[in-house]
Amino acid sequence: MKETLRTIFSPVLAVFEKGEPAESYRPSHRKILLAVGALFFVLSVVASYMAVNSAQLASLLPALVFGLVSLVSLVVAGLGSDVAVARIWGLK
Repeated sequence: MKETLRTIFSPVLAVFEKGEPAESYRPSHRKILLAVGALFFVLSVVASYMAVNSAQLASLLPALVFGLVSLVSLVVAGLGSDVAVARIWGLK
């Protein structure tokens, strides 16, 4: 199942997995990235709810941005290698 998901999300993962191995990676970085992804998901849901209630189409833009950030964070944290997690944090 994990390999199938890695194949589906390979364009996203390829951006973060190229380069040399990460030397400063710690397992806590992956946990924090999962937490950040979950928080952005909650923020996306709240922004979507507020956008629907306000009946303004332009207010869906923040919900879309928060949703995309959440998706990338959760994909990299859940499926990405240690290099990908370190690169998303900007570690070398």
